[in-house]
Amino acid sequence: MTGAQIIMDGLAFGESPRWHDGRLWFCNWGTQQVIALGPDGAAEVITRIPTTLPYSIDWLPDGRMLAVSGQEALILRREPDGSLVTHADLNAIAPTFNEIVVDGRGNAYVNGTVIVLVTPDGTARQVASGLEFGNGMAVTPDNSALIVAESHGNRLTAFDIAADGGLSGRRVWAGLPGGYPDGICLDADGAAWYADVPGKHCVRVAEGGRVLQRVELDRGCFACMLGGDEGRTLFVLAAEWRGMEQMMSPARTGQVLAVRVDTPHAGWP
Repeated sequence: MTGAQIIMDGLAFGESPRWHDGRLWFCNWGTQQVIALGPDGAAEVITRIPTTLPYSIDWLPDGRMLAVSGQEALILRREPDGSLVTHADLNAIAPTFNEIVVDGRGNAYVNGTVIVLVTPDGTARQVASGLEFGNGMAVTPDNSALIVAESHGNRLTAFDIAADGGLSGRRVWAGLPGGYPDGICLDADGAAWYADVPGKHCVRVAEGGRVLQRVELDRGCFACMLGGDEGRTLFVLAAEWRGMEQMMSPARTGQVLAVRVDTPHAGWP
């Protein structure tokens, strides 16, 4: 594993990174932007999500992007012509949502204090509750388990995924004493990387919680994603954290950093 290199700066708060179609896509909170960053360093604003924050993204198998409009409790879908339409309205379930992951079957999981399953046709139902600040999520390569970061629970929590997309068998996948997991991703050895804002690092852990690797930075780590041509680049979205009251400040301390790692990406996103 090599040291982290800054590949983009001047962001507000980067969140929800995804490696898609040969580029790193992410949300730039505070600006409404969804940005795609190419290997050559060229950045493109793909669309704007009409909300404040949070918002997050992932893709249906047919290539259409889904976006969580968090404060509005809406799942938006980006059509081939670039327009945004409502894919699912979740207001009857909860008032606010945060992260999204789409599994290999096209089912989307959206969280906050609950987890909602949104099937490819936009039908939504609650499949879990009682999360302690639900944050990043990932699905194992065989679509058998959903792993959720509970930031205020200091843990990664796993659920078994049923054939109809329902969740059961809730369990602690990794207890993280003193850790505050935010965005997460999985690798081919079955380990998870999690970003930690107050810890100012990204940590790779095995199931059970054993720490395997750390990437230490000088500012809060909000999210991470394995990508690149071989899936062996860990992209980290980091920014200086000054508290919720400063989330919409004009400060632009957000960065995208890249770290070369040995074990490639696996699962979804």
